[in-house]
Amino acid sequence: MPTSQGASVLSSPDHARALADALLRIDAVSLRPHDPFAWSSGLAAPIYCDNRRTLAHPSVRRSIADGFVQGVRAHDWAPLTVAGTATAGIPHAAWLAERLDAPMAYVRSSAKEHGTGRRIEGARPEAGDEVVVVEDLISTGRSALDAVAAVRETGATVLAVLAIFSYGLDAAHTAFREADVPGHVLTTFPVLLDVARRQHSLSEEAQAVLDDWQADPKAWSRAHGQ
Repeated sequence: MPTSQGASVLSSPDHARALADALLRIDAVSLRPHDPFAWSSGLAAPIYCDNRRTLAHPSVRRSIADGFVQGVRAHDWAPLTVAGTATAGIPHAAWLAERLDAPMAYVRSSAKEHGTGRRIEGARPEAGDEVVVVEDLISTGRSALDAVAAVRETGATVLAVLAIFSYGLDAAHTAFREADVPGHVLTTFPVLLDVARRQHSLSEEAQAVLDDWQADPKAWSRAHGQ
């Protein structure tokens, strides 16, 4: 199922909605249209995603693993290596690898400065191997695509990036297109907003604020930053 941002959704529509509801319920995704969050980039935003919250909820963890497994099998990606991004992608990569009985690796943000100096730990991809990279969130896509580049340096092929949620920003769509790697998510920004409106009392006015942010996050931040 394609999205307007060019990614594809691994989940069924029912699974995407159920997961969006769970992310809102456990505060993995928080919406504050009139009290913006300060992102680490310095931008102000009416939404914040912290998928580390999913680690505390076994049923949500299982739902995420179920979605990833179904997506991998639907694409007939096997045998393969599962590589998680450090640090947030590591647990979800581990659960996916366990379910698939597949080798698992994780990709550091930079090579360690001692010992073997490796950047990729665990499994050691090489030419001829096929890899999926697991990320928790796609924002601009920078961290996921940095991991993709590290895996490609080994000679292995990256089949796709898998993520729990995406903000659906144009910057990410452009970055993935330029990197020539598909991105697949379990649930999306439009699905999450629809669930928030129907099941979590998000007003139409608040949804309009979030839509305006997504259309141009930098301009929205300049207008609403504190």
